[in-house]
Amino acid sequence: MNDELFAIEDITVALATRLMEEKGMDMIDALDAMYNSDRFAKVVDKSTGLMCQSDAYIYDYLNHEIETGKMG
Repeated sequence: MNDELFAIEDITVALATRLMEEKGMDMIDALDAMYNSDRFAKVVDKSTGLMCQSDAYIYDYLNHEIETGKMG
């Protein structure tokens, strides 16, 4: 269980940091966008296995979700 939590925390930090750097978001907006996305919901759903993917892979889908306005 702890390994899964660490993986989710690492992904959270990486995604939020990348949103701030590439989209110019402040921390609150980056975390809000990430936590309210369908993509992040799939990361924390253990059955998807998405938490084992690279943060770059996950970010591409998150970015697409944000750009198309298809947020959860």
